[in-house]
Amino acid sequence: MQYVSTRGSAPALGFEETMMTGLARDGGLYVPAEVPTMTSEEIASLAGLSYEEIAFRVIRPFVADAFEADELRGLIKTAYAGFDHPARAPLKQLAANGFLLELFHGPTLAFKDFAMQLIGQLMQAALARSGARITIVGATSGDTGSAAIEAFRGLDNVDVFILYPHGRVSEVQRRQMTTPSEDNVHALALHGHFDDCQARLKDMFNDHAFRDEVRLAGVNSINWARVLAQVVYYFSAATSLGAPHRPVDFTVPTGNFGDIFAGHVARRMGLPVGRLIAATNQNDVVNRALTTGEYRTSEVTPSISPSMDIQVSSNFERALFDAYGRDGAAVAQLMDELRGQGGFAISQGARESLAESFGSGMADEAATLARIRATRDATGELVCPHTAVGLEVADAAERAEAPMVTLATAHPAKFPDAVEQATGLRPPLPSRMADLYDRAERVAEVENDLAALQTLIRDRISK
Repeated sequence: MQYVSTRGSAPALGFEETMMTGLARDGGLYVPAEVPTMTSEEIASLAGLSYEEIAFRVIRPFVADAFEADELRGLIKTAYAGFDHPARAPLKQLAANGFLLELFHGPTLAFKDFAMQLIGQLMQAALARSGARITIVGATSGDTGSAAIEAFRGLDNVDVFILYPHGRVSEVQRRQMTTPSEDNVHALALHGHFDDCQARLKDMFNDHAFRDEVRLAGVNSINWARVLAQVVYYFSAATSLGAPHRPVDFTVPTGNFGDIFAGHVARRMGLPVGRLIAATNQNDVVNRALTTGEYRTSEVTPSISPSMDIQVSSNFERALFDAYGRDGAAVAQLMDELRGQGGFAISQGARESLAESFGSGMADEAATLARIRATRDATGELVCPHTAVGLEVADAAERAEAPMVTLATAHPAKFPDAVEQATGLRPPLPSRMADLYDRAERVAEVENDLAALQTLIRDRISK
């Protein structure tokens, strides 16, 4: 199994190298040279299996010989042992043909745990074999950072630095990043918004001397292994609802486009995914791109769904790569235009290809609050604001016979202020996190300056 860059000029790599490298050296994102497929019989055989076994069967073809079968099974089992629901990603019915896919039963109460816990195990196993040490740098709009810190805290051969936008994450998200006491994890509050964090991360990867000096690795959704781990719950949900014998639709709250791209990969593998609908908040660059054919950034507007406050949606590049017939040079040109001109026009053929793969919609602040309240009144369920965006967009979509699954991306207790504003109820944290507000915080405020960040990282990594 080989992986190629979306910009066409970086060398092809195997799975382990792709995972440990993160961003390709030409600035692109790695994708499989060919996506493995599953037959209808193989997909049908997943029904009723444990989440761990489904994960093994879905992931195994992408890993090839990087991990032996028994080793991979063991790493998957360890990765999900800390989830507090036996189904790991349970479905909950809210309406006659409407379902929530609960992705918040992991250690940090967000969907990022599915990928981060697994990539933590895979990286640890790879590093144990090589004896190498790496420096992980990540950018987060809230949930990726806490999931990464949780997955790598205390490991001997990894230093972790997480950049998050100062003052633009929820208090729970912040405290999950700043309260771990292990010396190898570092929360960095950057003065700027998420796109600034993401830009400085990419700058570090594109500074090849620095990258090699500190053995830089990435765990953002630019890392293919992150996307791969998220493919699994599309299979577990769809087969629970009758796939492959009937299609299943999905609505996905999205900012950086990684979670919905995982659904696109599942469809390419043979899963009968009907509609894939991207749901955005008012920072709706993806919705505007899909509906107008123009990808144009604007100012980021802070919202009650901060994990979606993004204007540079990194994984959209992977979707463009497929839409442009895997023409790396064409994608590189678009990314140059994005960097230099703040946007680009999508060609007619690529636009038609994207329309065949993705739908989209947007929910503003008022609609999000109203949906949180309406969901509570109608079903008794409290949902986080990101999930509410998904439910609002799903409800506005054209009716269809296929079941509609909305991804519930985070526990409502991660965003208690928004939930309380909408319903008057303040969702409590699980008992295992009850003392989160009492724990001491450890954080460094940093300016939006590449050289200063690189100096800080050099000073703090273990030698």
